[in-house]
Amino acid sequence: MELILKYFTNLTDDQIAKFEKLESLYQDWNLKINVVSRKDIDELYLRHVLHSLGIAKVMGFSDGSKILDVGTGGGFPGIPLAILFPKCSFHLVDSIAKKLKVVDEVVGGLGLTNVKTTHSRVEAIDETYDFIISRAVAIMPTFVHWVKGKIAKPQKNDLKNGILYLKGGDLSEELKNYKTTTIYNLSDFFEEPFFETKKVVHLPLKYKG
Repeated sequence: MELILKYFTNLTDDQIAKFEKLESLYQDWNLKINVVSRKDIDELYLRHVLHSLGIAKVMGFSDGSKILDVGTGGGFPGIPLAILFPKCSFHLVDSIAKKLKVVDEVVGGLGLTNVKTTHSRVEAIDETYDFIISRAVAIMPTFVHWVKGKIAKPQKNDLKNGILYLKGGDLSEELKNYKTTTIYNLSDFFEEPFFETKKVVHLPLKYKG
């Protein structure tokens, strides 16, 4: 928890309480339905919570923004960002029902009112969003195909509407056909060795009506 306070110094008491509660909620539910590895549970704030919040170092979502989290798994990056941006709405989608069971319980345990979940493949979601976020669920060309037509037209944020993707390693081959991407190194924001190769990729996507 100290990690979160180290890098996010303007949290409200309510946000701090929610972030503190995350660990016990995940530890409890992970014993029943394993969605996070044992090592990762022990380093939940580093490997999951702070990693998810790396997106917030790149993009401070404006109030009223709609964000889709694709392949949310245990609720990352959606849940930590929903705590940080209580006036934005987050839609967490996964094709594996048992993972969403944990997400629903954590959301309920935290009392988050700005999160909804759907058990579905993302292609079946028929809504538009300001941003689509995810943690490396597929290579970028595949991911772009999945989320085609899901970007809203009105711009209300500093960055252009599109994808914010948490990825690691060398992305030059994967992104060679996307000339408009911007890559942000999380090591520029977080000093822990875990983040040395971790990145946020921003890919603007045009609205397709």
